[in-house]
Amino acid sequence: MKPIIIKPGEDGFWVAECPSLPGCISQGQSRKEAVQNIREAIEGYIEVLEEEGEPIPLP
Repeated sequence: MKPIIIKPGEDGFWVAECPSLPGCISQGQSRKEAVQNIREAIEGYIEVLEEEGEPIPLP
C-alpha cells in the first residue's frame, strides 16, 4: 500500500492524498470514508498507469 496523508478540509470533510501519485486526492465525510475513497482512487490511478504502459512510482 502506498503512504497517504489525511487532514481535515475546509468544508468539514477529510482530505486524503497519496504524495507518490501526483494529483491522486480524495475526500470523505469521516477519516474512515476518506481512507476508503483514497484506496479506490489509488487503485484506479495505478490501473490507468498500467493500461498506458507507464511506470508505477515508488513510495
